[in-house]
Amino acid sequence: MNASTPASGRLSVVGLGPGDAALMTEQVRATIAAASDAFGYFPYIERLQGLGHLQLHASDNREELDRARAALDLAALGRQVLMLSSGDPGVFAMASAVFEVLDVATPEQVQRWATVDIAVQPGITAMLAAAARLGAPLGHDFCCINLSDNLKPAAVIEKRIRLAAQADFAMAFYNPCSTSRPEGFRRALRVLAEECEPGRLICFARNVSRPDETLQVLPLDAVTPEMADMRTVVIVGNSMTRQVGQHVYTPRSYPHA
Repeated sequence: MNASTPASGRLSVVGLGPGDAALMTEQVRATIAAASDAFGYFPYIERLQGLGHLQLHASDNREELDRARAALDLAALGRQVLMLSSGDPGVFAMASAVFEVLDVATPEQVQRWATVDIAVQPGITAMLAAAARLGAPLGHDFCCINLSDNLKPAAVIEKRIRLAAQADFAMAFYNPCSTSRPEGFRRALRVLAEECEPGRLICFARNVSRPDETLQVLPLDAVTPEMADMRTVVIVGNSMTRQVGQHVYTPRSYPHA
């Protein structure tokens, strides 16, 4: 490589898993060990504290696009850069933000980032970790809906829940309720009450895989909006979802299929 040739860096977009270190993939562990820098939301960066080979770059969760640009700029200098997400980086996380930045890049940015090798590595998302702890509530067709109306209109969220309920999908809800946006789960419950039977099983998995994990399963007519917060994944069964002992499962087929 001569002096005029840009260094070839790498941006690895990785998922740290839902919380328990045992649920981080070996691929991600190896990538972290080989990296020079890590970008991410403050709580995700904290999980890598103590790794002396890494320079850590923490930022707020409303700064995703700026974070992606900064990571690409550093990788363009030849650094081995991590972009951190919890769970899986492709599920309501940073992989999409990185490609969004590339999609709207200026000609100067396109040229500067041209040598960067970008790789997305999968992780175990909270939805799958929660489903495993509960049993198999996603054993048939299902969909995943983010209840936050920060990046999409509330009317779109309501329509998706209603149509998914009418199609008898099991559903996993992310970001059901926050201090600044408390109406998400309340809105979802209203739609579910209109479209589903009162006994439809609703599962709550809070801080799944962490020491303070809690699991709860209730019929729809016993659920209140205060039962979920931003640390909770809510899984809604379909019309055939049932409990077997302490576990919840959704059969793999419909009667008379």
